[in-house]
Amino acid sequence: MAGKSLVKNLNVWEAIGISVALMAPSMAANINPQGSVGHSGRAVPLSFGIATIGVLLIAYGFVRLCQYFNHAGSVYGFVGATTGARSGVVAGWGLLGTYTFYGCVTSMAAGIFGADFLNKLGVWKNQPTWSAFLIGAVALVLGYWLAVVPARNGTRMLLTFEGVTVVLILITTVIVFIKLATGHAPNGNHVDWSVFSIPKSAGFNGVFVGAVFGFLSFAGFEVSSTLGEETNNPRKDISRAMLGTAIFGGFYFVIVTAVEVMGFGTNDAGIKAFGSSGSLMGDLGTSFIGSWIGTMISLGACVSAFGCLLACLVGGSRLSFAMARDAGNTHLSAIGEKNGTPVNATRIMTLAVLFIVVVWHLVWNKQAFDIFAGSGVIGTLILLVVYLMVTVGAIRFIFFGSTKRAPAWEIIIPILGIGMLGITVWENIHPWPTAWASRALPIAAAIWLVAGIAFIAAKPALANKMGEKLRNDENLSAAR
Repeated sequence: MAGKSLVKNLNVWEAIGISVALMAPSMAANINPQGSVGHSGRAVPLSFGIATIGVLLIAYGFVRLCQYFNHAGSVYGFVGATTGARSGVVAGWGLLGTYTFYGCVTSMAAGIFGADFLNKLGVWKNQPTWSAFLIGAVALVLGYWLAVVPARNGTRMLLTFEGVTVVLILITTVIVFIKLATGHAPNGNHVDWSVFSIPKSAGFNGVFVGAVFGFLSFAGFEVSSTLGEETNNPRKDISRAMLGTAIFGGFYFVIVTAVEVMGFGTNDAGIKAFGSSGSLMGDLGTSFIGSWIGTMISLGACVSAFGCLLACLVGGSRLSFAMARDAGNTHLSAIGEKNGTPVNATRIMTLAVLFIVVVWHLVWNKQAFDIFAGSGVIGTLILLVVYLMVTVGAIRFIFFGSTKRAPAWEIIIPILGIGMLGITVWENIHPWPTAWASRALPIAAAIWLVAGIAFIAAKPALANKMGEKLRNDENLSAAR
């Protein structure tokens, strides 16, 4: 194994590629709104709009911090440098949990869309219940292999596949909207702006609970921060990559989800069909344009899900590498001589995702979509807490440090972000779910975070060691 330094070989577009890959707009537009519709009803785009506002407010802290810090540990480095090593380790552990559970989300999504694509082609009809698991496992193995090759090759491929599918989805969105507006929709539906109002059946609580799947769709805009040690001009390019990805995602998700709900219909029958669709934009493309475009979008969504899985493995392995390096763990912080990537950390990430999926399926007898939705909720709730920690650290560093690094009035931006995230978390746990299946998800998120806190409490010497490493890290030099 080579030394413990990552190779600088990425530019701003490749940093954007990994962010877009983890955000996976093609996959997200085709399946994430289905997780939201059960809570928010026809107001899915309203839930995604709330998530957009929250993400843009939170992006302020990330962008500001990336102008001073470039660290493979992302939030581990950010929070550690601004609020202390113990907080940094907890934040890093939390984000690692998000990447792990999102690995489950995306492997299952790749399996679901892959099975739907093969079914549409007529290659694999009458599929067994395990078909999505098989395709998801293949995606996981391939994802591991690509995650250990130089990141430059992977990000270029991801951005190309994602870009083509997003263009197809946007073309379909425009055509569907035109047919709805002109009265030529095949199902007799029309433009209905009630998708931006709160249904009585859902209420305020339902819309904010549904916003979790909006945040799930955005998750990944910050993953480029883990490439800070591999990007040529990190303090400029990483900030641009994150902010650009967040702004694009906001416009994209709100517009596409609005047209999706209108296309299926805002009545009870339409909402039911929306929730049971195998591929939202794929089915709309088939209905409004032709089967060929529906099939292509389903394939693109499968590739998008795979790209997101790859980004989870890349982001999680870099985070594991950074934390292990500071903890003195030579196994996880080892760098492959051939590719200059953290091979062992990537292998552990891959096995962790596989383990969770297998246990979830065999022990609780859950199917691919159940694991997709459940993992999404767990990972997102953890992520919201991590975002809160980063934002608090950003406020302290930017506005209350020895040097004022922004105009005083800008403090309102991260404060509003904290408020938005706080409301979303609160609405997801209050009132406390009565069904065990729903109750288990926030409990699992809490257990993951508490495990990190307990580890730090039990190993104070290790926390101090990691804190010393952070203080002396040249990539965090602005904290001095």
